[in-house]
Amino acid sequence: MADLPQFQVLLEGILSADNNIRTQSEAALDTLPEPTRLALLVQCVRKQDVSLEVRTMACILLRRMFTTNFEELWPKLPPELQNGLKTELLLALKEEQTPAVRKKICEAIAELARNMLDDNGTNNWQDVLKLMFELASTGNPGLVEGALHIFTMFPGIFGNQQNHYLDVIKQMLGQSLQTRNAPQVVYEAVRATTAFLVNNEKETHVQVHMKDLLPHIIQGVADSVTSQEDDSVLKCLIEMAESTPKFLRPSIEQLFPFCLKLMSDRELPDSWRQLGMEVIVTMSETAPAMVRKYSKFIPLLVPQVLAMMVDLDEEDEWAFQDEVEDEDHDSNAIAAESGLDRLACALGGKTMLPHIVATISTMLSHEDWRYRHAALMAVSACGEGCHSQMELMLDEIVNAILPYLSDPHPRVRYAACNAFGQLCTDFGPNCQRKFHEKIMPGLLSVLDDDSVPRVQAHGAAALVNFSEDCPKGILVQYLPTIITKLELLMTSKFKEHVEKGNKLVLEQVIVTLASVADTAEDKFTEYYDRFMPCLKYIIQNATTDNLRLLRGKTIECISLIGLAVGREKFSQDCNEVMQLLLKTQTDQQDLADDDPQISYMISAWARMCKILGKEFQQYLPMVMGPVLKAASLKPEVALIDSDDMKDMENDEDWQFVTIGDQQNFGIRTAGLEEKATACQMLVCYARELKEAFAEYSEEVVKIMVPLLKFYFHDDVRIAASESLPCLLECASIRGETYVSDMWSNYICPNLLKAIEIEPEQSVLPEHLNSFAKCVEKLGKGCLSDADTEILVTLMNRLLQNHFERQAQRQEKRKDEDYDDVVEEGLMEEDDEDVYILSKIADILHAFFGTHKQEFLPVFEKVMPYFIKMLATDRPWADKQWALCVWDDVLEHTGPMSAKYQNMFLQPIVEYITDKQSEVRQAAAYGIGVMAQFGGLVYADVCPECIPRLVSVIEHPDSKQVENINATENAISAVVKICKYNGSKVNVDEIIPRLMHWLPVTEDPDEAIHIYNYVCDLLEANHPGVMGENGANLPHIFSIIAEAIMQEILESSSDVYMRLLNIVRQVQTSEEMFQACLAQCSHEQQKALSDALSK
Repeated sequence: MADLPQFQVLLEGILSADNNIRTQSEAALDTLPEPTRLALLVQCVRKQDVSLEVRTMACILLRRMFTTNFEELWPKLPPELQNGLKTELLLALKEEQTPAVRKKICEAIAELARNMLDDNGTNNWQDVLKLMFELASTGNPGLVEGALHIFTMFPGIFGNQQNHYLDVIKQMLGQSLQTRNAPQVVYEAVRATTAFLVNNEKETHVQVHMKDLLPHIIQGVADSVTSQEDDSVLKCLIEMAESTPKFLRPSIEQLFPFCLKLMSDRELPDSWRQLGMEVIVTMSETAPAMVRKYSKFIPLLVPQVLAMMVDLDEEDEWAFQDEVEDEDHDSNAIAAESGLDRLACALGGKTMLPHIVATISTMLSHEDWRYRHAALMAVSACGEGCHSQMELMLDEIVNAILPYLSDPHPRVRYAACNAFGQLCTDFGPNCQRKFHEKIMPGLLSVLDDDSVPRVQAHGAAALVNFSEDCPKGILVQYLPTIITKLELLMTSKFKEHVEKGNKLVLEQVIVTLASVADTAEDKFTEYYDRFMPCLKYIIQNATTDNLRLLRGKTIECISLIGLAVGREKFSQDCNEVMQLLLKTQTDQQDLADDDPQISYMISAWARMCKILGKEFQQYLPMVMGPVLKAASLKPEVALIDSDDMKDMENDEDWQFVTIGDQQNFGIRTAGLEEKATACQMLVCYARELKEAFAEYSEEVVKIMVPLLKFYFHDDVRIAASESLPCLLECASIRGETYVSDMWSNYICPNLLKAIEIEPEQSVLPEHLNSFAKCVEKLGKGCLSDADTEILVTLMNRLLQNHFERQAQRQEKRKDEDYDDVVEEGLMEEDDEDVYILSKIADILHAFFGTHKQEFLPVFEKVMPYFIKMLATDRPWADKQWALCVWDDVLEHTGPMSAKYQNMFLQPIVEYITDKQSEVRQAAAYGIGVMAQFGGLVYADVCPECIPRLVSVIEHPDSKQVENINATENAISAVVKICKYNGSKVNVDEIIPRLMHWLPVTEDPDEAIHIYNYVCDLLEANHPGVMGENGANLPHIFSIIAEAIMQEILESSSDVYMRLLNIVRQVQTSEEMFQACLAQCSHEQQKALSDALSK
């Protein structure tokens, strides 16, 4: 086929509503040689007597060819054809009379121009630039709009000539923005200017150059609101607020009132009002400090947002809906609730909370239920963002909400349950500790609300929030009442389900029961038999499709109860439950990827694995299939152009990321959570079963390693990374060669690559941690020279980034909008960076621990950073982690470390008395390992350290919670100097003081050293310990009793047995034993009695 009429028929077929005709036509189109297809499409576009629909489709297909296949297609075309196509397209634009077709021609031209830009930024199609300026100055609105639309679609069209043309670009946009007699030109100019500014968001000089256009942009947006034709112009303000908020700063005094007016205008469609709110919300998120400077608008903004939350309809069936529909995110109420949440998180409680409180105080007493409902939902929405401020007034908030649990209107009662549930989540466990006597009875009373199942279910859901973060001791106080209520509810709702099919409350009761059991743990054992028969019955009989969720939640409940009560109690039902789960799998082999039962079963199997331990191995052949299938799920991914995007952007099953100017990358989200759950469960199996999981280790490694680059879901990458050291351990039963090959040829290179390219600061530490654990498991020689060089390069880059990001934060502190809330954000960024630094230190720790002094040549390549971090002007966290690294050098290389002592020794000594306890702890630990492993080369520095260590130990606040770990490390350091490196120290003078520093009860690692030394001294009858005629013995006895009571030492350890033997020696003298016991508390006496009786 090569003639135009036949090609025209083919395009008409593609437009057909008949699927068969359309499919055949698309197939026929694909068979045409691409050069032929390209030429015919351009001819179709140019031929005026062809139908509008066919010409439009020709433009779309033309653009699609330029988008998807340009690099293969274009070089194959002869130069004359290339030039002919470009010329024809430009002529088509100049001559086209139909606006819709002209727009599509512009989009095809823009896509071709995008591809004409070379790697140096040179546009090799200069004619399109000339035509743009020519059309923009014609005065013909259609042609001006066309020139602007090309610029909108490809704002980078000027390439490396942009600065040269900057004045001309500004003139073109400025003139177009002021063409008020041609609204479509103004609107396209707003879109084009926005696209240009967003494309140059990091080019400050461009933003400054264009600032005069801002008033005209806002006027154009205002005109578009008045005409109500196209909301894409209003959306331009959102784009600028997101990408270039500082550009909007000069017009905030006009912009805020404009947006507030939109929000309050009930004549406008809801979507337009919400867009007005979105401009402010987005700007608050991207430039919160700037918005806070205009705080005079906040008292106007908050009531408007809350007024939109009141926009609810009375729904007669609401109270009895058994299938709760997803929230209508297009409604004003839901959009405004989300907006309030985001504003609170962005602007902070100091700015937002006073105005929220002032507004909702009056709303709570309003006679219209919708105001009370909105006020309570506002409390739920602002907890995260206003956390610090709300925490100080929790008592008032709890007292304010309580009466509404019994409000006359069911939706207000629902909102009160929601508020308490959110408070327990946002402020737990302190909220539960302080207010359980008020909240728990209130929520339990809601469970009696049989008249409104929807509220009853939400009350039970709030109990889940309460239970999840509730200290066990508090929940147990209410356990009999909770169990009685849940048992009655389960019985009645199960009966109701059998008779009427209702399941909403029953599902929620089962979830609540699971949560309560999870927190109560062994205290749930006495109630186990009251629920298990019913739960097993539901699994056995809830087999229809509409009961899949009920069944899944019941599976979860049973497994959580089993984990709570423990293996001994659960053993009576364990096998039957496993058979029920396996039957589910075999009976329903073809479960859909998004079947809720899958994730519940996968999680349940992992809990069963924890309960059964190695005995779970027998079930692996049956359970691994669905877990591996879910973990291997390949999500549906698509590259979507802007037109398709408009049709799909409200589809909740898809998530989108915009790439470049007009490319949208979409992923179908169905099954993603299940995939993440399955990956986490595989980690659980590998960790719990170890060598019993060996036969699956290779298959699971082949699934997990590629998932290190699964950028659609952070939890999948984290699970993949976490699994690797566990899988290496599983595979160890297959021999050293097998494990070495798995690591060297597959895991290691991919894990190093993941560290290099990981985009999320929150995920990167997990990769580093995984690498460190792998090194610890594999030991000496695990890295080739090539991989070692890669690791050094990565560490150098990460450490360089660490310093650069700190410098950037210092620059942000000089910004005109800097305030204390900005500082909080900067400190959060700092915490992220420090966490990454700690994981780099972990990697170095792993290498020093396995390779000892042989690692020093590698360490020297990153050593300068850790010297620099010891400087007095560095943040305390830098000092802490640098000290930890030097501690490893001392501990694992011993006397060899002395060649670096000029770089680290004096800082370690000085930081013993640093004001920050974490720094003191790291320094004290370093002195301890220096004394223990450093040898005589460090003997001279030990006397210098003693006074500093003693000053830390004997400081009045040394035993305070924040100081105790540093103090115990200082005690241990003194002990190690005395024991291992005391040649230049008066040990006999120190030992009597040592007894007054004890007991130590917080640091189990250092406790071993300290108590072993105490045993050494006691066994040698050292007079400095025993005192005259053994006068110190009762005090020493109480120290040992406290150590045993606090369980600071493992009962199987040598030092524990040494202490116990000392107690037994004292016991041989009944009189002395009783005298010593008299010095002990009742709890210490009981701990000793229990220890001696074993």
